[in-house]
This record gives sequence, structure tokens and C-alpha cells, in this order.
Amino acid sequence: MSEDTYKPSTHIDAEGNEVEEAITEEVTDKKCPGCGATVVYDPETLSMTCPFCGYSRELPKPEDNTKEIEELDFATAKNRASVDWGSVKKSVVCKNCGAETVVDDVDTALCCPFCGSTAVMPLDKDENVMAPGGVVPFEISKEKAEALFKKWMKGKLFAPNEAKKSCEAKNFNGMYLPYWTYDSQTTSPYTVKLGFEEGSGDNRHTVYRTYKGIYERFIDDEVVYGSKKTTNPYIKSVSDFDFSKLRNYDPQFVAGFTAERYSVGLDEGWETAKDQIRKKLKSEIGQMEKKKRRADSISKVDFATSYANVTFKYVLAPIWIANFKFKDKVYNLVVNGQTGKISGKSPISPIKVAIAIIIAIIVLVVLFNLMGN
Repeated sequence: MSEDTYKPSTHIDAEGNEVEEAITEEVTDKKCPGCGATVVYDPETLSMTCPFCGYSRELPKPEDNTKEIEELDFATAKNRASVDWGSVKKSVVCKNCGAETVVDDVDTALCCPFCGSTAVMPLDKDENVMAPGGVVPFEISKEKAEALFKKWMKGKLFAPNEAKKSCEAKNFNGMYLPYWTYDSQTTSPYTVKLGFEEGSGDNRHTVYRTYKGIYERFIDDEVVYGSKKTTNPYIKSVSDFDFSKLRNYDPQFVAGFTAERYSVGLDEGWETAKDQIRKKLKSEIGQMEKKKRRADSISKVDFATSYANVTFKYVLAPIWIANFKFKDKVYNLVVNGQTGKISGKSPISPIKVAIAIIIAIIVLVVLFNLMGN
């Protein structure tokens, strides 16, 4: 551990008062004691390793993670949220795409992990930016992410054969994305209109009946992606993380990676979470009553929801972002750093698409003729 400590910082609280905060000691000693090189986090061994001399230092294992990750009370969050990342960090913004990321203060040669631009510049220091309370560590290494990309390309039916053989992903950037998770007890008085099929033949018709009730449901870890700065369309499609493996935030997990700074605030995230929760409750209420009443269809579900004991966590989750080039065109892809789920755009062979369309037409013609006979 470094012997350096940091001077207290101040920020303005919700009442407009200046509050002094003691910043903790530097807890990430990134220098190798063997050769002096920078050590990095290895997701496969859960350790800090030196790529030059082989030095390794294990991080706490999940079973040693005895300190429970705190669920913060939503109502008092603005007064309680930590802003200390545990080591000296700086925020930078990309002038090309607008993405805001948090990096080690010592990093000088920076490029944007989203668009690859080197046009990044420091942001004014904002002591009111909340620090994460938990982190989902990387489990997929860069090498494994590259192997998953090659397998993904081979599975693309309409990708040119040349692309499958020659494409190499470049600029794999490991980074942590910001997420809010919300917990709440919900109570929803509802009215459901169900349809019942009666009669037969020409006399068959639908009879509608209305039922009322109260639906109670505890919402656990409703997840909201905490960024609106990034425009990468593939991030959301791979943002399925196992938050049961969430660890207490430790800056050692983030060492060597970029962390995106959240741009969706706590209140805005909660509004998004409530929209997601309402859709979930509407579906559950309708399906519950349909099954209970043995109805044939759901015509309408009306309900209102109250929320109690709302808590939240601000967490980081891992992702690999990369791109590859084929015939002077750049394609983007993302890989979930925990599960390996991959999404992106691949080149398409017009010839393969044309052949598939011709085959489909032939099959339809044959089926039509068979049905006519």
C-alpha cells in the first residue's frame, strides 16, 4: 500500500452547505515489487499480476467477501453517497462521441474506448460524482474475448467466407460500465378485463368479464444502464450480468481498465426503473389472472403502483469493446466481460443472401403446389 495520503476535499450538499470529506489512502499499489513495472488485474486468476517478471498477488475471493454490499436508502442518497473511488482518478470526455470515462490519474496517452478517438480532454473535477458501491469483476480475458469473436464470425451464415478466414478484431478495450440497481416493495390495486370463448362454429363468440384485486411484489435489483452518452447499439443487448457475483468495490478490480462515468443520474434512473417495473407488473398481473380464471385472452389491465422502502446500489459491470475491418469498412462488436455474450455487426455477402432468397422461393412454391394437390 502506498504511504501517500490525500488532502480532504469539499463539496456542496443538498442544503447548500460546504462539506469536508476525508479521502481514503491510496489502496492500489500498481507498481510491481519485483521489477517496478505496472501490475494489472487478471480476470482468470482473480489476481494482480506482472506481465514481465511473473509476480502475482491474489485478491480476496468471493467466499472472503464477508462485508455485505450496502443497499443505500433512496430518500437520503444525496447526503450519504460516497464520492471516493479509493485511488486517484480523473474524468475525461471524448470530443468526438461525447462519452465520459474515469481513468487512473497517471494515464496520459488516452483514447476513447467507444469510438477510438484520441481527442479526449479532462473534465472539471466534480466531487459530487458518486463512487461505485459494488463491481462485477471481469471473468473473460482479452484472449478469450478474441477467441469468442472468431467463433462468432464463423457462425454468421451470411458473412463472406473471406471475412470468416481473415477478420481479426483490433483494439479490444476492457472497461466497466455504470449501472443502477433498485429494490422496492410494490403494491398494485388492479382491474383486469379477460376474454372467455363461448359457443361453437358460427355461434362462437367472446364474453368479457372484469376482475379486481391487489398485487404485491418485492422488486429485487431492477437494473438500469447508467449512461446516455454512448451510442453503441450493441451494449444493451449484452448487458445481462449475474449480479449475485457482485463484489464490494475495490479499486484493484478496476486497475488497468477504463470505467465509464454515469450520465444517467439517480433520480432519472429511478424513473426508468419504474417504467420497467410497470411493464413487468402489467404482464405478471394479466398472466396471473388469466391462469387463475382459466380465461382465453387478456383484453385490458389497469393498475396503479405504490413503492415503499426503495433502496439502490451503484455498481460497475465489465465489457470488452472492439472493432474489425473488412474491405475498408469498420464493424463494431462488444463482448460481455462476465458471461462472454457477444453482439455486433458483421459483413454480409450479397451472393449468399440472394441464394437464400431463391431457395426460400423454391420451397414456398413446392409447398404451395403440394397443398393445392
